[in-house]
Amino acid sequence: MKIILTGANGYIGQRLIPVLLELGHELFCVVRDPARFRNKHKIPDSHIIQLDFGKVDKGTYLPKDLDVAFYLIHSMSSGGDFEQKEKQTAENFVQLIENTSCKQIIYLSGIVNAEKLSTHFRSRKNVEKILSSGKVPATVLRSGIIVGSGSASFEIIRDLAEKLPVMVAPKWVNTKTQPIAIRNVIEFLCGVLGKEQYYNRSFDIASEEILNYREILLKYAKVRGLKRWIFTVPVMTPRLSSYWLYFITSTSYSLAVNLVSSMKVDVVANENKLAEELGIVLIPYEKAVELAFQSIGQNMVLSSWKDAYSASGAKAEDITQYAELPEFGVYKDKKNRIIKEDKKEAILDKIWSIGGKNGWYYANWLWKIRGHLDKLSGGIGLRRGRTHPTEIHPGDALDFWRVIVADREKGRLLLFAEMKLPGEAWLEFKIEGRGNQLQLVQTALFRPLGVAGRLYWFSVFPFHYPIFNGMINELVRD
Repeated sequence: MKIILTGANGYIGQRLIPVLLELGHELFCVVRDPARFRNKHKIPDSHIIQLDFGKVDKGTYLPKDLDVAFYLIHSMSSGGDFEQKEKQTAENFVQLIENTSCKQIIYLSGIVNAEKLSTHFRSRKNVEKILSSGKVPATVLRSGIIVGSGSASFEIIRDLAEKLPVMVAPKWVNTKTQPIAIRNVIEFLCGVLGKEQYYNRSFDIASEEILNYREILLKYAKVRGLKRWIFTVPVMTPRLSSYWLYFITSTSYSLAVNLVSSMKVDVVANENKLAEELGIVLIPYEKAVELAFQSIGQNMVLSSWKDAYSASGAKAEDITQYAELPEFGVYKDKKNRIIKEDKKEAILDKIWSIGGKNGWYYANWLWKIRGHLDKLSGGIGLRRGRTHPTEIHPGDALDFWRVIVADREKGRLLLFAEMKLPGEAWLEFKIEGRGNQLQLVQTALFRPLGVAGRLYWFSVFPFHYPIFNGMINELVRD
């Protein structure tokens, strides 16, 4: 079948693509930033569609000859009025898909059975209505919290359980929820593909266990062999709950606010026979945690919510413009070292492994202090780490940086800062020829915003020489 996949750069999209390709389907992948997508999957350039459904004009169109469309677009972590964004995006999608031969829309939503819904769940339900109101039949799968390596829910549970032996938690830890393993989610999405009996219908998908968040955290700890104690505070305002989640986990503040709002709502599935009809064996929660750690242990995390631009409040169109370094109105710290030809690959290995658990090769304690200061000022800090220890792709999150260019063949890695700054910052590593020799060029560049930006640069300048000088020396060291 010919399938169009929206949100192809997202957490679910990245997991779904290899499965659909293995089943022999022809994919058209819609992304806002093709640079992030290329080289990750064997998709022809002609089948990569650059499109932001939030900004559609009269000249926008989709391939006419389509069979199925997956709608995997969500805006919860982007902050601002995401309800209006999701509404507009869904309406634009319906308008475009109705001009094709598409026979089915498959939408992954959330379980929305509670009487009083959070803004997040209310928006998901509204998107369902919009997609179902069009001419193309829609199949809606309403998921519980997704348990899998790299999912937002799992990583937040992981942060809490791994870091806090004793938790003084808000009362929403008693909220009921029904988790589902990422493997089961992919099985459901593929299972309803192209089957007319599921057109114009919605199904809740979840495991058979109904747990509260306290049980989810304690069961996670049990799988990991950890002893944890959780005490509930009867009164904690939404703002305090959001700060609690924000400072302990790697989530952004805007996402923490929306998550806290949603965690007060019971997420319990209505019974149905979809799993039985599709022959899907539902994975228990503890087994799902074990499977997630198998992927983590083998460095096989295919996708992570942290790599989404919205995880840092960034927009795709804001990121791609930083691929070219500015020349004027900037401060620059540039260092270079002559290297031997036979050392080039070893140095690239080091560069491609920078950040995360490997650290920054010199004065890591200073990097950690900078990360804590960023977190205190409302930024993302260093907790995002990196998805894979040795592989980097454009668009990946790397501590408080975003990967803009990762071209190993040309020997260039370019990072753009997503920390809170009175200006814009880049960090570039590049191996280039110098006469008959090779040299590693390391450039830290800052474009200040007003007087505050200039004061910031000169206040941190005394730390730059030892940090960046030490870093480039470690990169070229045998």
